[in-house]
Amino acid sequence: MNLRNIAIIAHVDHGKTTLVDQLLAQSGVFRANEATVERAMDSNDQERERGITILAKCTSVLWNGKAGETRINIIDTPGHADFGGEVERILGMVDGCVLLVDAEEGVMPQTKFVLGKALKMGLRPILCLNKVDRAHADPDRVLNEAFDLFASMGATDEQLDFPHIYASGKNGWATMDLAKPNDNLGPLFDLIVDHVPLPAATARADEPFQMLSVLIESDPFLGRLLTGRVHSGKAVPGLPIHALDREGKIIERGRITKVLAFRGLKRQPIDEGSEAGDIVAIAGLSKATVADTLASVEVLTALPSQPIDPPTISMTVSVNDSPLAGREGDKVQSRVIRDRLLKEAESNVAIRVTETQGSDAYEVAGRGELQLGVLIENMRREGFELSISRPRVVYRTDEATGQRLEPIEDVMIDVDDEFTGIVIEKLSARKAELRDMGASGAGKTRISLSCPSRSLIGYQGEFLTDTRGSGVLNRVFSHYEPHKGAIEQQRKGVLVSNSDGETAAYALWNLEERGFMFVGAGEKTYQGMIIGENSRSDDLDVNPMKAKQLTNVRASGKDEAIRLTPPRRPTLEQAIAYIEEDELVEVTPKSIRLRKSVLNPSFRKKRVKED
Repeated sequence: MNLRNIAIIAHVDHGKTTLVDQLLAQSGVFRANEATVERAMDSNDQERERGITILAKCTSVLWNGKAGETRINIIDTPGHADFGGEVERILGMVDGCVLLVDAEEGVMPQTKFVLGKALKMGLRPILCLNKVDRAHADPDRVLNEAFDLFASMGATDEQLDFPHIYASGKNGWATMDLAKPNDNLGPLFDLIVDHVPLPAATARADEPFQMLSVLIESDPFLGRLLTGRVHSGKAVPGLPIHALDREGKIIERGRITKVLAFRGLKRQPIDEGSEAGDIVAIAGLSKATVADTLASVEVLTALPSQPIDPPTISMTVSVNDSPLAGREGDKVQSRVIRDRLLKEAESNVAIRVTETQGSDAYEVAGRGELQLGVLIENMRREGFELSISRPRVVYRTDEATGQRLEPIEDVMIDVDDEFTGIVIEKLSARKAELRDMGASGAGKTRISLSCPSRSLIGYQGEFLTDTRGSGVLNRVFSHYEPHKGAIEQQRKGVLVSNSDGETAAYALWNLEERGFMFVGAGEKTYQGMIIGENSRSDDLDVNPMKAKQLTNVRASGKDEAIRLTPPRRPTLEQAIAYIEEDELVEVTPKSIRLRKSVLNPSFRKKRVKED
């Protein structure tokens, strides 16, 4: 059978998952009367809640077009740069890709990121100008932007000669010419079959079995499942195999117990084995992981694997040692936390876990705040209690000069014209350098900057406040540069509880003139817990449990009922970005609390003097 392997790549929210929904529907994967959900590929709870793709997923469709019946393996990839490790591995598994670009927004930072990875792998992308039916779409401008991007990223003449197609993923149509409208995605299917080559592995069908493991997951019945493209030979149940690491060292030996192929949204066991070039999942090994080569026992050479960009942000994850520890979660021990973090690092190559000097704390490094926030949120839902430190950047040292280098990001911002001044002023104070600025639609400005990663930690909330929620900020790691010096402190002080107990409405009402609250009345608190933000720059120890003094004198009038301003409860990402170096976020399945790392105020003052 004809076979094609493609990846859908794009900037976040340019319509990858919605387009895949329509490709599935129009290829006949769903029955006519079958109930389907929107964004079927986003099966993870957090993906549905956040509206983004976090994990790359594979599906397979049959298309009966001009070239006859063809099986197309389609991989939906994340658009956010924090999950770029998934994209890098996936591109090594396919023979072509569809680069999706919003015909209104145009080329964005992650467009550049994913295209750079595809060109580096030698792929010849198909450009799909999506959302051309939007009111302010300008496909001609975006096509020129895309060509300029290909050229600036060193595309070969063959890669520059890319085909392009116009589409509306939401409405399920594509056309090669906007003057000739269409009502289905047939032209896109035919373009994929014509432009994407057959897997080179089909020519190696008679050689011994080899496959590079690209994705890993755990199945309660089958154990560890390793997904990849069959490089040569055939994966057949019962075949003796071994796993080789990058250097060709044997990790373990075993047999293939199950071969699962992707058929629509489901994985189906195939007893006769897979054809060379197909994407399959294999069960039977217990130690092999991502980037290992699975091969017949006579093969002793490992397949080359794509190097992964290093982490740029790290945080310390430790045991929850607050006075309220162990009341809401059931996974609180250091050993259990360690095992969970190591398991995550095994399946997600963009995350790195190292042990610290303290036995109860671990350093977790990743691509960005969102990626680390997703990991912590997953652990929280699994019943873990944790203490999280403020994120910090991962520095490097220049071996030639001994200089300390810090990660720099490309930042692209779309804001209403009236907010341009405040955004540039704030980011300039954070050591950002303005690169370009121009109109991006009616009343909007697009600002392009180069900015240190550490200056963006905690900026998102301030940015949304400054732009009244209308601004859009996109960022992607660019390179390392010499350290740019200290950045001025931006945050105000906090209100810290000076005792343990339950908050009283009367006390919080009196404290409202000092700032705003993170907690409401009747909530458990403890000494050293942060209950609000101070209106001034210094921290203030307060008593949130103080009740109104009662007397035996009858008042002629009735006391007015206390009306409290609703507290501003931070989300997990907001809390992690808000805290300072001497503070922690206490994360439990039911609560997110801010606290000082040293709870006793006398000990805190002593530490400040020592520093």
